[in-house]
Amino acid sequence: MLPFKRILCPTDFSEPALIALKDAEELARHFAAELIVAHVIPPLPVPHSFPDPQESFNFDVPLFQQELAIKAEQMLKDLVAHHKVGTRTMVTTGEAAPEILRIAHQEHVNLIVIASHGLTGWRRLVFGSVAEKVVRQATCPVLTIVAPPEAEK
Repeated sequence: MLPFKRILCPTDFSEPALIALKDAEELARHFAAELIVAHVIPPLPVPHSFPDPQESFNFDVPLFQQELAIKAEQMLKDLVAHHKVGTRTMVTTGEAAPEILRIAHQEHVNLIVIASHGLTGWRRLVFGSVAEKVVRQATCPVLTIVAPPEAEK
């Protein structure tokens, strides 16, 4: 387990995720580990056809997914441009928790550093918690970073 050689830090570009990334970078520097920063693009629902065949709805889902991936890759590159540790970026599409776990397994990650947005009550029941799912199913240690309340805004 120790020392960590490869650390995964998933991000949704939120303020809590940026705080977790700073902590992951510090750990990577301390252990001289590789840092993998990943973003998961959620799958888009496929548009259904309209009841009126005269109306046309042309929305290219694969093209839109590709544009989202290109934008996310650029945002990740900008995010890690100043890092002084070995950093790789990854963009995938799918449900967040399973994708994070897949990346961790595929990349032989020793530690996952993930932000917890601290949802409680009905919001947690409705939206679920990606961090909670990762903690429950990961085969490596998971460090959850709870951002201060002012970072949740």
